[in-house]
Amino acid sequence: MLVSKILRRGIPTAARGHRSSTSWPLPSAVYTSPTRTHEASTSSTPCDFTEKQRHALDAALRVDQAGEIAANYIYMGQLAVLGRDRVAGPLIQDMWDQEKKHLYVMNKLQLQHRVRPTLLWEVAKVAGFGLGAVTALMSKEAAMACTEAVETVIGEHYDDQLKELDKVRTSDPSIPLLKDIIREFRDDELEHLDTAVEHHSQRAPAHALLSTVVGAGCKIAIELCKRI
Repeated sequence: MLVSKILRRGIPTAARGHRSSTSWPLPSAVYTSPTRTHEASTSSTPCDFTEKQRHALDAALRVDQAGEIAANYIYMGQLAVLGRDRVAGPLIQDMWDQEKKHLYVMNKLQLQHRVRPTLLWEVAKVAGFGLGAVTALMSKEAAMACTEAVETVIGEHYDDQLKELDKVRTSDPSIPLLKDIIREFRDDELEHLDTAVEHHSQRAPAHALLSTVVGAGCKIAIELCKRI
């Protein structure tokens, strides 16, 4: 089952922090609020898509779900090492709480749009936890550098998806909602990036090399999950 045990603790409250392009209530609330889960936009999927558009939607949601699985396990790995740190622990927990909500919503979207999950989701869990734990063992700054690199790639990835979705013409209400959710999640990821930089990610040993390796790994994972 794709919903990890970590999500059974409950859905976190709405993401906190400054937002430049999303408003309250957040778009994802239609999936997390019991009073709004029966809206048409949460139960339909486009029937007027071409085969190419359908393939693109499937690939996008497959990657997004896999990315949120990996992100949850990255923060789990970091917290396993730095959970008792009075500064880093609460910071990582706060970012992880947002990622739990992201994964909850992505799981809902995967079911709604009848998308096959990636076959690499177990790999995403193991790789994510390992990356989070190893960088946290290196130093707090290295853990933040990991977050900076990952969120940079994910922010760019969500931006690319928004550009593609802007070209889509459909009468189905689920696509405007999907765009709003991707925009919301992109803002969350960029907020995490800013948090990492503010907490000295760029002071990590071999920061440039670490960022390059982690970023390249994320890009390879994105391409693999589109296909597998």
